[in-house]
Amino acid sequence: METKRFSNKVAIVTGASRGIGQAIALAFAREGAHVVGVDIGNQSETGAKARELGAKFNSYTEDFGKLTQKAAADLIAKIVKDAGRVDVLVNNAGIIKRAPIVDHPEADWNAVLQINLTAPFFLSQAVAKWWLTGGREKSPADARLKVVNIASMLSFQGGIFVPGYTASKSGIAGITKAFANELARERVNFNAVAPGYIATENTKALREDPKRNQTILDRIPEARWGSPEDIAGAILFLASKDADYMNGTIMNVDGGWLAR
Repeated sequence: METKRFSNKVAIVTGASRGIGQAIALAFAREGAHVVGVDIGNQSETGAKARELGAKFNSYTEDFGKLTQKAAADLIAKIVKDAGRVDVLVNNAGIIKRAPIVDHPEADWNAVLQINLTAPFFLSQAVAKWWLTGGREKSPADARLKVVNIASMLSFQGGIFVPGYTASKSGIAGITKAFANELARERVNFNAVAPGYIATENTKALREDPKRNQTILDRIPEARWGSPEDIAGAILFLASKDADYMNGTIMNVDGGWLAR
């Protein structure tokens, strides 16, 4: 019988309703996890597909644009009560707002930082606190808590017209390392995946612009846009036992973009 890497494990995926988040959720489902989706959007499609794969799927509705420290703690407590535990947290949900830097609206800046950086920090903090105050003691001796964040190529580069996004993803890289520094000795792994150009709804306009699309492809050594499944595969690796000695890593999954 095929061994599934995440049998009897609970994996939380934020932004699971579509795109990369949906691909991550379904990848965990294929590997036997009990998947917990958290999103402001409708997760019925993701849930149906996960159940078709034989996985258990629960969804929670949350507006990360308004998430507070207390709300994050309450959410993790509810998930633990309903699912029994947490083994993996994937902070995937995010937004991007484009405008020239000198005209970038305050509201856009605040919204991007809140959803992309503050919400993942609060969720990571809450799940780590659960682990340290009882979750670890109730787990098998070799069990570990895995948190995987979604960073970006703009964790390393400045970008154009996206100062809030760049700031948030640079911050994600930073807090990934900060959590790792404090919690690695507690059997907790904090890592991040930095996607390159991925074919999702967020990049549809770029792909449909012939000139911009070609410019992007010319820069990627792989000469293709990535797929959500490319990111999901990296997430599963970092969440697995194979990555137990990886901590504070920002893993590029970009077809070679940053190496160019």
